[in-house]
Amino acid sequence: MAEIVLGLATSHGPLLSTPPEEWHQRAEADRRNPALCYRGETYTFAQLMALRGGSHFAAESALEQRQARHAACQDHLATLSAILRRVAPDVAVIIGDDQDEVFHEDNQPALGVYWGETIPNLPIPAERLAAMPPGVAIAAWGHVPPEPCYYPGAPTLGRHLIESLIAEGFDVAHSRRLPDGPHGPGSISHAHGFVYRRLFHDAPVPSVPVFINTYYPPNQPSVRRCYAFGQALRRAIESWPARQRVAVIASGGLTHFVIEEEFDRALLDALARKDAAALTALPDQYFQSGTSESKNWIALAGALADTPLAMTLVGYVPCYRSEAGTGAAMGFAYWR
Repeated sequence: MAEIVLGLATSHGPLLSTPPEEWHQRAEADRRNPALCYRGETYTFAQLMALRGGSHFAAESALEQRQARHAACQDHLATLSAILRRVAPDVAVIIGDDQDEVFHEDNQPALGVYWGETIPNLPIPAERLAAMPPGVAIAAWGHVPPEPCYYPGAPTLGRHLIESLIAEGFDVAHSRRLPDGPHGPGSISHAHGFVYRRLFHDAPVPSVPVFINTYYPPNQPSVRRCYAFGQALRRAIESWPARQRVAVIASGGLTHFVIEEEFDRALLDALARKDAAALTALPDQYFQSGTSESKNWIALAGALADTPLAMTLVGYVPCYRSEAGTGAAMGFAYWR
């Protein structure tokens, strides 16, 4: 039977692939964002400044701080990549969200599994890059390659996961071919692409991309549902008859576009304790906008809850980019 031998979680935000001297590009986008999510409510930049801005966040987002935090994040990514090489799993299950890349308004499943023979990751056309919001195009290299890549899928495992999840009452969507999207014909989402690029360095083991619609109302799975989905995912993996060593990887999070360190710490502490009650008690209204991607970590927690694997927090780095406390909190962890 298959065995989960490694759990891994990483943030994937654009700041990780952007020189710290250029983080102001995303700060400009924050200033124009009319709906910055903070503690379950939405604010303009000016309102957020009045609520929590001041000299503290101005100092936190100074260039020296940005440089130090960017360097720390690169070290943490290198650590996770080295662990992947050292453990050398046979196959990976990668949990991520999609932001209008694979799925669109015509069809936005709450949960999905891709089980194709290959996983395309295609360069973004120049005209699409030019049309991207400030600070996004400069970071695209972190999740898309300069030349087309076709990574190996794990269709046998993928189909087994689908059938097992369906049997447990999770009506997952399935796909064997990625639909046309902004990158061109059939390319994988940035959440998964980041893992392939920054952790596997475009040479991944066979894998199954799993999708959770954390981002777009009205069919976002709740925190409790994501945790239960992870538990079912573990049972599905462990019932796979192949004698394979499996890594389960979560991509995304933590709090952004407004950083909430207290919330992140509560989440990370509950993950480390394997405290299901604390995790599922976190309020769903806090998991909106970019912070919603933290649900991928919660699904991973469900998958690892009944395994002997224990969490090591490699690093937590709040990457502030403005005087209103906007930015992205970066987390990096593994379970061995």
